[in-house]
Amino acid sequence: MIFRRKNKVYTDSELMQQIVSGDQAAFSELYLRYKDRMYYYFYRMLNNSADQANDFLQELFMKLIEKPESYKPAYPFATWLYSVANNMCKNEYRRRGVRQEYQEYQALDQKFDHPNEYTIEPEQLIEKVFQTLDQLGEEHRSAFLLRYREGFPIKEVAEILDLPEGTVKSRLFYAKKMLSEKLEYLKDEIEF
Repeated sequence: MIFRRKNKVYTDSELMQQIVSGDQAAFSELYLRYKDRMYYYFYRMLNNSADQANDFLQELFMKLIEKPESYKPAYPFATWLYSVANNMCKNEYRRRGVRQEYQEYQALDQKFDHPNEYTIEPEQLIEKVFQTLDQLGEEHRSAFLLRYREGFPIKEVAEILDLPEGTVKSRLFYAKKMLSEKLEYLKDEIEF
């Protein structure tokens, strides 16, 4: 992303260097660039809780203010920011006592109603997909959101999640498989 100040264009990394030296305008610009994306990420990762998403968003940017030197310019800023956000979510799951394992298909079946036949509106279709996505385990949901919502290449998803690329590919495969199985009754509406 780019920021202009007095005809100078700044990248995210340059803004972070300015933040290290105390530039509040640079922080404001970086916040504006990422607040919506990070809110959405936290919202989806924390069970659609707007309050928790806002709290985590604030905490994320407080970390950035308190320790801007923890960012290493050798890495893309977005990758680093999502890594921090992902670690915050993992810590929250541990705090809650949630195990990061695959959920059983039976649990998904109990939570999701399978209507036999009806016409679905695009908004309803999106909502059904997200309801099903929310039922996946954290490890599948985070990989899926980073790849297909945020558009990160698999290599960067692997860096963010601190996993081998093969593991990320496996998680994406199983997430798509679970979604397609749970949304099979919508096969005419969705392509997996």
